[in-house]
Amino acid sequence: MITKLATTQPMTLPTELNQKSGGEVHQEFSTYLKNAINEVNNSQVASNELTTKLVNNQGVELHDVLIAQQKASVAMQLTMEIRNKGIEAYQEIMRMQV
Repeated sequence: MITKLATTQPMTLPTELNQKSGGEVHQEFSTYLKNAINEVNNSQVASNELTTKLVNNQGVELHDVLIAQQKASVAMQLTMEIRNKGIEAYQEIMRMQV
């Protein structure tokens, strides 16, 4: 699920984030990332199920299938772009001289 970011207020970190250990933050990020990837996978599965139902003439409208396919496609493209940016950031950090 994509949410709109508020552009009128400055971004601040919650105070509870400052009180968490590195392990806790790592675990929360890991859980968040896993949930996001599962949502992308679920949209792909739903798209495939609707396509199968359409092919088998099980009362699914074509526009519903196309909307589900487009949502799944956009979610996958966003996931790939985020992955690419993460890899680029990692590579840039590795090129830094200390």
